[in-house]
Amino acid sequence: MDLISRTIPLLGQAVVITLLLGITSFLIGSVLGVGIALGRLSTHRVPRYLAVAYVSVVRGTPLLIQVLLIYFGLPQLGIVIPPIPAAIAALSVNGAAYLSENFRAGVLSVDRGQREAAHSLSMTYAQSLRRIILPQAARIALPPVGSRFIAIMKDTSLASVITVFELTRLANMVGSATFRYIQMFVVVAFVYWVINTVLSAGQEILERRLARPY
Repeated sequence: MDLISRTIPLLGQAVVITLLLGITSFLIGSVLGVGIALGRLSTHRVPRYLAVAYVSVVRGTPLLIQVLLIYFGLPQLGIVIPPIPAAIAALSVNGAAYLSENFRAGVLSVDRGQREAAHSLSMTYAQSLRRIILPQAARIALPPVGSRFIAIMKDTSLASVITVFELTRLANMVGSATFRYIQMFVVVAFVYWVINTVLSAGQEILERRLARPY
């Protein structure tokens, strides 16, 4: 308890940074993911092939390598990114690849007849996406998208390798200073569990609310 009481101020700061990394990366990754999903569903070859290549490369390489490439590799090209933006960039790029598949599955799950109905009402492709297809696709894709949000929140621990002061970095620092690694990692694991439990509960509430009209 003495260790926990002494680290509460630092723990609060680390939690804020962890939430900042996870939420920001999820939002950016979702926007990118929708664009990539629409690219994969495009009838034009160039955007479809680019989207397929993006998903293949990102999903086929470890997130840790992507983090290191952005933080340590880009400076060799003259692009220097601070630790927190670098971590957000890596998490967003990685999350977008997985989220795009969730959104693509959601779009494909919408009955084709609704697209044809939208076309018969003289809606443009963009209008049918915005008014009919994407709202339904978002509801269908919510469970896997929520799971990906939780996965991104846990992946923020990899930001510790580029000196970002989040939960895992805090556990390493305090553990090395006090030699009480077990206690600190148990505390940090508990905090991650609480954060993800709250996110899971929020996801379930949102799913129930969106399912009411159906």
